[in-house]
Amino acid sequence: MRDLYQRLAISPEANEQDIKRAVASCHHSVLRQDAESVFAVAERRDVYDTLHGTVSDIGRLRARLGLTHGAHWQGDVANDFSMPPDQAVSRHDELIGRVEHAVSLYNRWRRFRGSWLLITIFATGASVGLALGLTLCLWLMAM
Repeated sequence: MRDLYQRLAISPEANEQDIKRAVASCHHSVLRQDAESVFAVAERRDVYDTLHGTVSDIGRLRARLGLTHGAHWQGDVANDFSMPPDQAVSRHDELIGRVEHAVSLYNRWRRFRGSWLLITIFATGASVGLALGLTLCLWLMAM
């Protein structure tokens, strides 16, 4: 299936006058015949628009999956709905990366938790003991 909108360099939202102007200025006779047969009748255009939307969605899905046509298909009718591969990170991959990061932070915290807990308890006990000792010393000196 040809992407008549792309081949005529018009948008799918184009009005009838823009379509007629683009069809009339088309130099490719077979493309002009196809466009005239599709766009001349409103029902045919509605069916074509539905099919165009579906095939465009498939083209976007193929791009999202990194699928493209081979070099020998480039510029051919089969490549009308193809897009370059999408290199963006998928939402799933982004979430997996965030979970892996959180797990690595948690594992790092667990590894050091035991020794830091002992150091904290010792430091707290020493501080309380020192404070009590100073208080007792000052109390005895005041007597």
